[in-house]
Amino acid sequence: MRHLKLIPDDTKIPFSRWRFVAVGFSLVVMIAAVVLLFTRGLNFGIDFEGGILVEISTEGPADIGQIRSDLGGLGLGEVQIQQFGQPDDVLIRVQSPKGEDADKASQAVVSQIKSVLGDSVEYRRVEVVGPQVSGELVQDGVLAIVVSVALMLIYIWFRFEWQFSLGSVVALVHDVMATLALFSLLGMEFNLQSIAALLTIVGYSMNDTVIVFDRVRENLRKYKKMDLAELVDLSVNQTLSRTVMTSGTTLLALLALFIFGGEVIRGFTFAMIFGIFIGTYSSIFIAGPVLLAVGVTRDTTTGGLGGVAKEKASGKA
Repeated sequence: MRHLKLIPDDTKIPFSRWRFVAVGFSLVVMIAAVVLLFTRGLNFGIDFEGGILVEISTEGPADIGQIRSDLGGLGLGEVQIQQFGQPDDVLIRVQSPKGEDADKASQAVVSQIKSVLGDSVEYRRVEVVGPQVSGELVQDGVLAIVVSVALMLIYIWFRFEWQFSLGSVVALVHDVMATLALFSLLGMEFNLQSIAALLTIVGYSMNDTVIVFDRVRENLRKYKKMDLAELVDLSVNQTLSRTVMTSGTTLLALLALFIFGGEVIRGFTFAMIFGIFIGTYSSIFIAGPVLLAVGVTRDTTTGGLGGVAKEKASGKA
């Protein structure tokens, strides 16, 4: 039985010929992202804006859909409902009304919830998440993204060379900015799940880029006189089947989550689906052209700073 192949093994697609169009398109996306973030900003969710948490316990297994439907007509603004722990445990998060006292607002929210759900549920706790806690969450989220990108830059620098590291980081920044632009353009809620999606996208994009760069490094040693643009095209084509298969299988899982996973994780899965596309695109059309722009010589492919240190220790450098 023959194996299914979406991409032939001997593709010869001239990706480098399209690099100027791709880079130009990406520059437009980056500029648009900056403009959108400064003009429209992000639609921060309860995690970042502050809100009211109400933990309840139902008599039997909670019907999340029914609870969401019951509370939807109260005009409470943004309401998040999720199940946790036992089947009868439910966490309701409501955005704090702006300009109102937090305690009075929480009492009003609980009163409205009780008017719909009645006394058939047990109200275990009511907490108010203030703006100070939300501000700390924003700072921690941004810090997590910056630190992850910085650590990956160091990793690529040690494993390869600074040229590869620069290409990887440019691709990562491109992916993060494009995803943030999508959130701003569509007005999607940006919460802690969105931060998790961004970190996952960064890791996925880096993995794709490392696969391509690893093949570039191997081919630099193998084809010492081949033009760099042709060599990058060869490397991308050699890893294209693996890239498409990995992206395809991941997208199938994410599409299932997006369709059947419910409202709670829909924003996360949508961001991930977009991130898979943009991460694959940047690995092919952004990281490679950056490498071509800064150049790389055959004698700098000994395995990054670690390789250079080993050569010096052995007396070869």
